[in-house]
Amino acid sequence: MWAFVIRRILIGLGVLLLATFIMYGMVNWVIDPLEDLYQSTDPDKELRIAERIALLELDKPWVSRYWDWLTAFVQGDFGTAWQTNRPVLSMTRSAIISTLQLVSAATVLSIVLGVAVGIVSALRQYTSFDYLITFFSFLMYSLPSFWVAVLLKQWMAIGFNNFLAKPSFPIVIIIVVGLISALVWTMAIGGSLRRRLVHGAIALLAVCGVLLYLQAPIYNGENWWSQPNIGLPLLAITSIVIAFVVTTLSTGVNNRRSLGTALTVAALGIVLYYPMQSVFKALTPNMNYPLALAGGVLAVVVGALIGLAWWGPDWRQSARTGALTALGVSFLIFADKVLSYWGAYYKAPAINGRPVPTLGDITPNLGGNFWVVALDQAMHLILPTVALMLISFAGYTRYARGSMLEVMNQDYIRTARAKGLGERTVVMRHGFRNSLIPLATIVPLDVITLVGGALITEEIFSRPGMGQMFIRGINDAEINPIMAYLVIVAFLAIIANIVADLIYAALDPRIRVNA
Repeated sequence: MWAFVIRRILIGLGVLLLATFIMYGMVNWVIDPLEDLYQSTDPDKELRIAERIALLELDKPWVSRYWDWLTAFVQGDFGTAWQTNRPVLSMTRSAIISTLQLVSAATVLSIVLGVAVGIVSALRQYTSFDYLITFFSFLMYSLPSFWVAVLLKQWMAIGFNNFLAKPSFPIVIIIVVGLISALVWTMAIGGSLRRRLVHGAIALLAVCGVLLYLQAPIYNGENWWSQPNIGLPLLAITSIVIAFVVTTLSTGVNNRRSLGTALTVAALGIVLYYPMQSVFKALTPNMNYPLALAGGVLAVVVGALIGLAWWGPDWRQSARTGALTALGVSFLIFADKVLSYWGAYYKAPAINGRPVPTLGDITPNLGGNFWVVALDQAMHLILPTVALMLISFAGYTRYARGSMLEVMNQDYIRTARAKGLGERTVVMRHGFRNSLIPLATIVPLDVITLVGGALITEEIFSRPGMGQMFIRGINDAEINPIMAYLVIVAFLAIIANIVADLIYAALDPRIRVNA
């Protein structure tokens, strides 16, 4: 495998070198750093033109300038943006961080939700749920991203900020939302009429109960919207639900070791809730994202070790179930700590009671510790993340549905059923894994496309990401930021293709990457 990876990387570097030569020539042909001076009426126009030609070495052939740029680039010098005299390397670092924050949330949510809904739609082929999801997917896929962004600004930002001034739902709205949720769940669950009615009633009571709880004045006379939190009771309920859901999808609840692992991890998270508050308090002065990520990795390792402790012939499945459950529970504990600063954030003068922003990636002059900054960054991510997620979700839903339909009609699926395997085992072990093979090509390339910058989304929401850096470089006729953007995107595209090949090999044992 390593020989394959090294060979592909070397080939990719050769392609990248040729691509940079072509891209530099095309960019040099498109932009004109002297355009603003040609239109100038200043008496010293010719002198300024001569100075800029000398500054940017425009009197040299572009091939010579390309070689100078390439020599500096491989040494880690990305050049300087001549308009602002700012190093391109620092510009690229901040732009990548902003883009990764946006892409990470949008990509994970769209893939998980899109694949899950697409598979359920395939399993309920030609039902009302399938038609509903098909209609919604095509609707979202055809909507212009800028129009979706404008609607989100109006309803999710302005409308929700107005709602927070007096957070309360009319009882009619609660009942209507509950009925719609129950109807969708009834269509998705399938089965006999009695089974669907029972699940629909449970969904109706659950949704209405949650909405009533969220606006109940139980927090010193205020409701949950005024002081959002997770808290120990909600953490306990959600952790147990996560344990059962992960076990159901991973191995099935009939696997007692796997279920025991998940419930043990959930119980450990509940027990550690209050001790973790002391740990967070001690870490607050030095808290940062790498430390938070390290805590998440530690939680996943502990979950896997708990699965290993349950042992048995299927200990790998138990370890996987424990790791996934620990990931969900640890995220809830982290999110609860972030939400505990909502009061200070909401009342801050820089926020002024409007916590859902429409521009930028951070609120100027906000101040505060890591938790306040994390909450502020999360609020800035809501609108652009939803805008990207809705469109990507539609695509992944269609891909997953089509792939699952093709897999479920294969001979080995009929053989698995004929052997007496349960439907969950047939779908999850034989159908789901093989349905992911076509997505192995789409997902890595989509991720890299988004890392390159969601140009329209970043422009509308004024996020200083990779897309913004590229557009600004074109507008300002700065070749160094443009080339840094193009090289990074091209390099990541090469890596994405290698990752896609490795994922193919992991999902399909018939494929060998060293062939």
